[in-house]
Parts: sequence; structure tokens; C-alpha cells
Amino acid sequence: MRRTALATTYVLALLLALAGCASGPAPSNSGVGVSAGAGLPFLPKAGSGRGGYYKDDGPGDNPPAGLYQIPDAQVRIEPYSKAASRPYVIFGKAYTPITDEQPFSQRGIGSWYGKKFHGLPTSLGEPYDMYKMTAAHPTLPLPSYVRLTSIASGRQVIVRVNDRGPFHADRIVDVSYTAALKLGLLTRGSHELQLERLLASDIKHMLALQAAGAVEPAASQPVQAPTAPVPSGIEAMMLALQAGEPSVADDLAPPAAGGSFYLQLGAFALLENAETVRSRMAPYIDRLGTLEVVQAGALHRLYGGPFQQRLDAVRAASALPAALGLNPLVVQR
Repeated sequence: MRRTALATTYVLALLLALAGCASGPAPSNSGVGVSAGAGLPFLPKAGSGRGGYYKDDGPGDNPPAGLYQIPDAQVRIEPYSKAASRPYVIFGKAYTPITDEQPFSQRGIGSWYGKKFHGLPTSLGEPYDMYKMTAAHPTLPLPSYVRLTSIASGRQVIVRVNDRGPFHADRIVDVSYTAALKLGLLTRGSHELQLERLLASDIKHMLALQAAGAVEPAASQPVQAPTAPVPSGIEAMMLALQAGEPSVADDLAPPAAGGSFYLQLGAFALLENAETVRSRMAPYIDRLGTLEVVQAGALHRLYGGPFQQRLDAVRAASALPAALGLNPLVVQR
């Protein structure tokens, strides 16, 4: 949400809002509302007095088609904003933005925001676009990237953090309308999420895979088989260097002693969902190796492997049919 000098009134409004920018499911008999096309949820219209929005916030009047197909934020290495890295105080509470490269994760309530702030400047000075994959966080570097996972459904998205907020005591992140749609929290208003910061090393790894011709998909997109054979390890490193990431060659090297590469095939809130997907993957056991479900906090992660080299895992991921709808990520354990 907009946290510039022009947005002081909004900060106060957010602090007074009981449920973020949207809360509660839209009642089926709400009278006037917005349904953003086939398969998208019906929501009370902004300014209708329904839906639990703050004042005139809510969905846009004419959302564009194809929002489910909007890709996750395209990660890249970006310098942090100096202005957005300074400590600040909002209504007596001090916030110190993160400026290091340490891992950061949170679990808590996320909410979404929409029409009222569409087009207004973010803390980076960029106009807020409710139909892009963005988010606001009180202390993460601006800009930065995070992976968000719905605790209830296991859905994942990657968003670019380009603004400050929320400043509501029980919220950890505000996401755009489209990010909320893809996470399944539009009609809920707020939702429990797991937030994981993507460090520079994570981003370099993802860019290396893209340069190698085997794109590591955004969290909510299915894997697409490459149109050309996956390059050898040396070719992949050369492609990565040509892409302007000279340090990614180390990411393509074999793992250190005691470590191996795996494919994370999904993360699920319910164990039975993870086991169901593991059963579906039985026909591909010859290319995936051992399939195991490992609990990590509230999530059950399904892994295939191990693979001796990262590129072996990439090849295995690219050989899986896109129709499976999986989102394999190469990880080292």
C-alpha cells in the first residue's frame, strides 16, 4: 500500500481498518459486485458498503482478462533504494529496514489491496498496479523478492516487494489483487501465509537455470519442457556468464561433500495431499529417483532425488510432462 509522503492519510486508514483492505467472503446475494471473468471470484463492488473493504477500496470495475495467467514476478538483482532503507517511525512505532543478505522468513496474516490505491506512488516512486505481482512489507529491502505460500492450500507465488506496509498489528504483508487471486485469498480478505525472502544467491541460481535453457518456473507456473536439448554443464555456465551473472557458475558446480541436489515437487499444508501427488508421480520414478515427503514446519514438501549434479535435476524437471501442473524447484540438502 502507498507509504509515500502523499499517503499519510492512507496509513491512518490502514491502522483503523479492522481487516486490512478486504475481509470476509463476498455474500452471494450482495447485489452489486464485480466478477472478473470466467472462473474468477465474485466480489462486492468498491464503494458498495459490502465486502469489508476500507471506504471505497475493493476490486477494479473492469479487471483485465487472463489474470490467472499473469506470471510471477521476474526476479533480478536490483540495488536497494537508499531512501527506503532509512529507519522510520509510524504512529510511534519504529521500523528499521533490512539491508543485509541474511535469510528471512515469517508466518502470519496477509491481506490484499486494490482500486483505492491503483496508480498511486509506492515507496519506490513506482505507480501501484493492482494487476501485477507485487507486495508491501514494513522492513524488507526495497526492492526485493519473496515467495509466499498459502498455509491452507499450499499455493505459491513469487512477488516483488516495492512498498512499505502493512502497519496493522496482525498483518505481515499486503499483496496485490492478482497475487491474492493466485493465492486464493481474494474472497477471504486475509489469509495465513508463509513468507520466504529470496536472497541474491537464490536469484542468481534461478537466473542461471533460465540462461541454461531450463527455466526454473515461478512458484505458481507449471514446468515447460525446453524447446532445445539442455546444454552440457560447461555450455550452461557459458550461457550464464553471457547473461551477465559471472558468479552463477558456482551455482552449477557439484554439491559439497555430504550434500545432494533434489527436486522439490510441491509444498502442501496437508500430508494427504503430498501423498496423493507422490502416488501420481509413480510412473516417473525412473527419472526422479526416490520420492519422499519431508515435513518442514507446517508444510509437507515432496522431494525427488538425489541427483549428483544440479544440471541432472534440471534435466529431470524438464522431462516431466507440463500437464502434471507441477512447480519443481532445484534445492540442495
